[in-house]
Amino acid sequence: MRALLSVFDKTGLEAFASGLASLGVELVASGGTSAVLAAAGIAHLKVEDVTGAPEMLSGRVKTLHPAIHAGILADLDNPAHRRDLAAQHVEPIGLVVCNLYPFRAEPSVEMIDIGGPTMVRAAAKNHAHVAVVVDPADYGTVLDELRREGEIAPARRRSLARAAFAHVAAYDAAIVSWLDEGALAPGELPPTVHLALERAQDLRYGENPHQQGARYRVIGGPAGWWDSAVQHGGRELSYLNVFDSDAAWRLVHEVADLGGTPAAVIVKHANPCGAAIGADLATAYDLAFTSDPLSAFGGIVALSEPVGDALAAAIVANPVADVLVAPAYSPGALSLFAERRKNMRALQAAPPGPPQLGFRQVDGGALVQEPDRLLARPDSWRVVTKLEPTPQQWGDLELAWLVCARTLSNAIVLAAGGQVVGVGCGQQSRVDAAGLAARKADGRAAGGAGASDAFFPFRDGLDAMADAGVGAIAQPGGSLRDDEIVAAADERGIAMVLTGERHFRH
Repeated sequence: MRALLSVFDKTGLEAFASGLASLGVELVASGGTSAVLAAAGIAHLKVEDVTGAPEMLSGRVKTLHPAIHAGILADLDNPAHRRDLAAQHVEPIGLVVCNLYPFRAEPSVEMIDIGGPTMVRAAAKNHAHVAVVVDPADYGTVLDELRREGEIAPARRRSLARAAFAHVAAYDAAIVSWLDEGALAPGELPPTVHLALERAQDLRYGENPHQQGARYRVIGGPAGWWDSAVQHGGRELSYLNVFDSDAAWRLVHEVADLGGTPAAVIVKHANPCGAAIGADLATAYDLAFTSDPLSAFGGIVALSEPVGDALAAAIVANPVADVLVAPAYSPGALSLFAERRKNMRALQAAPPGPPQLGFRQVDGGALVQEPDRLLARPDSWRVVTKLEPTPQQWGDLELAWLVCARTLSNAIVLAAGGQVVGVGCGQQSRVDAAGLAARKADGRAAGGAGASDAFFPFRDGLDAMADAGVGAIAQPGGSLRDDEIVAAADERGIAMVLTGERHFRH
């Protein structure tokens, strides 16, 4: 058997090539691969020895030659193909070992591989006769099978071919994304979207135990915080554990950024049920927990700063959380969790990366949108009532507005003293959301602030918030009855600001 080796990633190359040679496989190598084999004293032919043509165009043309591609593509069950090979004095190639230029790491025109993908696709197409290896992690498996069976079995060749086509698809997707950079106007969506994902983590189950679930990541893309997260204790994560933890971790960083102070967030079923800032992390956690202690049971707790022994003691004294996410933990905290919270997953995590395009499947395709960013900052909000918010209320308005934007619609959020005290979410009517938030606040919103993710169609939602005791409200505005709503706020002695920006979330 003849094997063609042309790899950018030289990991494990010498040992693999030496193993092939010891089995009597004739080696052919190109460019830098040939140089590595020569330095290791491994006998092989250079590609130009096979093609009779030198590398040219600064290496852009090396393997693009009939002597190579006929050897890869020949259907050896077809007599006509065998006659063509004999007439052209071409030896069939039974193994192609190739991985591509590291385009994602060094995006440029010269990192767009041509010969590599062509060889990989040719070999994968002809997997009935050719094995193609694109991942050094497969070298050992391929060598073992050759030693044991004397050949690479059809099922293995098919599996390797699938990996090869996936490798090229991910490579092409990366190039398309690079070409989009700078070519799209701000806010413009690309004409096509190409996702190449690899399974990164098996999950206990999906949204429900009868559904399979897994976390996938972009092949070759920048690592997300999940890829470096360390889980201390607890069972494997489920789909909802990951989904809710990601939401909580993003939100706690946004909340902490409001005032540069420690923050705590608790998420339950995709919605925040607690959020707060504090002079220290313990205070922030206590306020977030007391936002809604009942809903906090079995929720996801995210903390913006490392967890020490004292805070760990406070956490285990409260009802159990499914997941705790923080930048770091003291040894004493981890020891306490191992003793008292064996099922709680304590995740040690790096900050989240910037949000990407959002995808929702629909029949035959997907809905795609930009991430929802809070573009309208408080200094652009417009006070439309006779009363203006107090300095304390301005801070609570910012907190309520941020949390409201990250809550399922229709949403109303009430906050006071840097603490979210009431959340009404996922309701079909805004007045029901306001009434739910007021009931959860249970009198704690007095003098605080409230936010509505969209305008008030009628004054009943505002009245429900006023009845809860809020002194200031933030809402986008834009209703036909805005004048009536503002007049109602003045009537109830409430300050109101219009943000000019809606934040529906479904």
